[in-house]
Amino acid sequence: MRFVGWYMKIAAGGAAIGACMELFMIHTGFYEQVTMLESEKRAWESSPEAQAMREALNPWHKRDEKEK
Repeated sequence: MRFVGWYMKIAAGGAAIGACMELFMIHTGFYEQVTMLESEKRAWESSPEAQAMREALNPWHKRDEKEK
């Protein structure tokens, strides 16, 4: 219990740094940008082009389905 004060200072400093990082990301629009990029990625992954590419890159997919 000798170093409790030291650990509390480290914990408070880490929490302050984390809070500053979160505020920076909120004020710069980071979360909105990530949300937009993720929705575009999901839309592309469900497109016919992406499915065709996935099938082309895995020539054994029909073989695996037959074995199951």
